[in-house]
Amino acid sequence: MSETMRTEIEAAVLRRLIDHLQAHPEVQNINLMLTAGFCRNCLAKWLKAEAEARGWALDYAQAQEIVYGMPYTEWKAKYQTEATPEQLRALEELQRQNSHHA
Repeated sequence: MSETMRTEIEAAVLRRLIDHLQAHPEVQNINLMLTAGFCRNCLAKWLKAEAEARGWALDYAQAQEIVYGMPYTEWKAKYQTEATPEQLRALEELQRQNSHHA
């Protein structure tokens, strides 16, 4: 497989992942973090970082809009629910574990 073909396939897969996440706003970011170790905001941060690494200006809000399909504040108002105390404790534990492995 050529590098160009690999890049095209990986880009298409990322678009499918973003489309899938946009189609399932009921999946909360905290649940993604707890089960997969990343969330929509992580994807936005990765997009921003990769754009900047290539000399392209992409601010975080623009990257979030790519991932969410709308401004983050709008998505948050429409779809984000309050995290439970259990979820918050689990996220804190995950972050604590990750800080020990960094």
